[in-house]
Amino acid sequence: MTERAQHQIETAHVRRSPRYAIFFVLGAILGILAALILTFAFDGTEEKSASTQVIYSTSQVFGFLCLVCIPIGMAVLGAVALILDRRLSRRQHEVRVDHERVEVDDPDDDTTV
Repeated sequence: MTERAQHQIETAHVRRSPRYAIFFVLGAILGILAALILTFAFDGTEEKSASTQVIYSTSQVFGFLCLVCIPIGMAVLGAVALILDRRLSRRQHEVRVDHERVEVDDPDDDTTV
């Protein structure tokens, strides 16, 4: 069994970046909370709708508001994540990295049949 190793010193740029999924989930939660607050702040479920002449229940109003508020919340916090990413990209620094590659040849390994 022979072993060959190659060492190589390289430079890499290291910087912090925000986790976008967390920002999108928090935006969705913020949208749900906004829809919940708007549902109970403006209670208009006792009257018929002017355009459809239908009385909507509180859960229907909450659902309609969620359809609007969740994408808005995700977009706002996604924009915040992009702004943070731009600001944090200025603070990148350079590090030296030891890159090692080891190849092992095994003569007992017969792959031909």
